[in-house]
Amino acid sequence: MKEHALLLDHELKQSIADLHTPETLKQAMDYSLQAGGKRIRPMLLFAVMASFHQDTKKGLPAAIALEMVHTYSLIHDDLPSMDDDDLRRGKPTNHKVFGEAIAILAGDALLTYAFQVIAQSPYYSSELKVQLIQWFSEASGPLGMVGGQVADLEGENKSLTLSELEYIHVNKTGRLLAYSVMAGALISGADQHQLNCLKKYAHHIGLAFQIQDDILDIEGTEEKIGKRVGSDESNQKSTYPALLTMEGAKEKLNEHLLLAQQAMDELNMDVPLLRQLAELIATRDQ
Repeated sequence: MKEHALLLDHELKQSIADLHTPETLKQAMDYSLQAGGKRIRPMLLFAVMASFHQDTKKGLPAAIALEMVHTYSLIHDDLPSMDDDDLRRGKPTNHKVFGEAIAILAGDALLTYAFQVIAQSPYYSSELKVQLIQWFSEASGPLGMVGGQVADLEGENKSLTLSELEYIHVNKTGRLLAYSVMAGALISGADQHQLNCLKKYAHHIGLAFQIQDDILDIEGTEEKIGKRVGSDESNQKSTYPALLTMEGAKEKLNEHLLLAQQAMDELNMDVPLLRQLAELIATRDQ
């Protein structure tokens, strides 16, 4: 996975360097892409492909696109009109370095360029490109991440129910994580049973990821998570610890981790990387 992360970082940097576009825009796009991060979404895609004994290099275009859309969402999330954050991954946020206008445009550029990367890939058939782009659009657009972000904004200063909170997290965070898994499965030629099992796995690790995020917002440190802690409380957002208590949130986290592992049992394949990534998501400290 470390080797894959290094390769991905190199390809991300090269994909921006090759663009014929204003230098300021390239710098702003590259700044946030290279800000570090766990690269969990691409790693999930590569792990699925490795489980199917596929050449994981074929996953690079989809992995690059995933990281671009994820990064665009973070740039926009940090803007003063949304979460108003000064730090991201321990560095000044994009708008603090380049100004709000360039930050917005850098996010716009990453979002649109991501689909171009998939469409131009020499590894995918035309049919596969259409399916990858359709699922990607659903995961990142109004039926997925953007819809979840709106529900998150509208949920501020309100006491949400657990089902309302789960809707936000399934869409705002979970759908893109789930797409990482499903894209790897599509590229690998998974059958319907395998797709169903991987979809269950992806759903539960997506929720586990967000619950751990909520926990880290209380128990984490700014040095480790790379942004201010307590931002959920200051923005008056409903969280799993707020609804279930910290003990209840940790129990819910373990429940989703167990269900993700059960989905891997149903898959009936040797998937050590997917099991380890599920553990990493649930136990990470940043």
